[in-house]
Amino acid sequence: MTASRRALLRAAPLAALGALSACSGSPRMEPPVSSEPGDPSTSAETLTSGLQAPWSITFHGETALLSERDTARVLELTADGATREVGVVDGVTPGGEGGLLGLAVHEGILFSYATTARGNRIERRALRGEPGQLALGPAEVLLDGIPSAANHNGGRLKIGPDQLLYATTGDAGDRRSAQDLDSLAGKILRLTPDGAVPDDNPFPGSPVYSYGHRNPQGLAWTGDGQLVASEFGQNTFDELNLIDPGGNYGWPEVEGIGEQEGLVDPILQWSPAEASPSGIAIAEGTVYIACLRGRRLRAVPLADPQAQSELLVDEVGRLRDAVIAPDGSLWVLTNTTDGRGDPAPDGDRVLRVEVAVP
Repeated sequence: MTASRRALLRAAPLAALGALSACSGSPRMEPPVSSEPGDPSTSAETLTSGLQAPWSITFHGETALLSERDTARVLELTADGATREVGVVDGVTPGGEGGLLGLAVHEGILFSYATTARGNRIERRALRGEPGQLALGPAEVLLDGIPSAANHNGGRLKIGPDQLLYATTGDAGDRRSAQDLDSLAGKILRLTPDGAVPDDNPFPGSPVYSYGHRNPQGLAWTGDGQLVASEFGQNTFDELNLIDPGGNYGWPEVEGIGEQEGLVDPILQWSPAEASPSGIAIAEGTVYIACLRGRRLRAVPLADPQAQSELLVDEVGRLRDAVIAPDGSLWVLTNTTDGRGDPAPDGDRVLRVEVAVP
């Protein structure tokens, strides 16, 4: 474990996380979810519903943008809680876990990660118009040929505090590719917003930032710039990792904590039945993890990861993404319509979740 990782885990105890701030409007409020004594309590408001296999939430200023995996639509959430189609990403080939996956926005540019007939690709497009009338400009391919399969496509995009573009890729069913630095599979990638390789990437001339990943789908940063990632395991352990540039996270040699020299161990691991972690968000030093099979929102204080708690357990179905909105509130995306859940009558929802620590 590096000195920076040890310092993060020795950090002072977290300040109490009060109720996260609310937005305007009057969305539906769900009843508070019960919790164990001393655990956080939660309540959730539905901001919008009727979504079909949604995958990602990002923000263009104050406006939320959503991706739908199978329709390849980019939607904007309007002030009255309705959704409006901004555009359809061309060339997407949905199937299994593939389709239109992650979105990110930087300086008026929308970045997308999508599965095509020739692999996964990262594109960018200008966002044109004002909220309520947004449209997509022409596509520019930044990176293509990322291995794809019916599953293990990765797909998360995020703009880091360094203003660079990060992407997660899965092993696409080829386990050994995760250890191959010449392959884009099973990696976390780092690019400039115009698709170039940053000069300070750990492997000169390569977009690879870390490797040895099976299927990472969550990316977020702490206040001091530490990158945190969630990762789907095979049958034994899912993971929460602190990402070091150039780090080898062990797959397929190790799943979970292996204590092998040269491999970076996760700070936490879980049974896939209790987790299957996808998108993550960090607020006040706590990582909020959207869990699919686990059907819960997991809260992990980085100052004391073992003091994790479980929220919304079996209350709202499978969860795909968690993000911090511009006003500081926590938003969560349900995923009951992805083909593996029990579809809700009104489709999937965006929830604003309030968390209060006793």
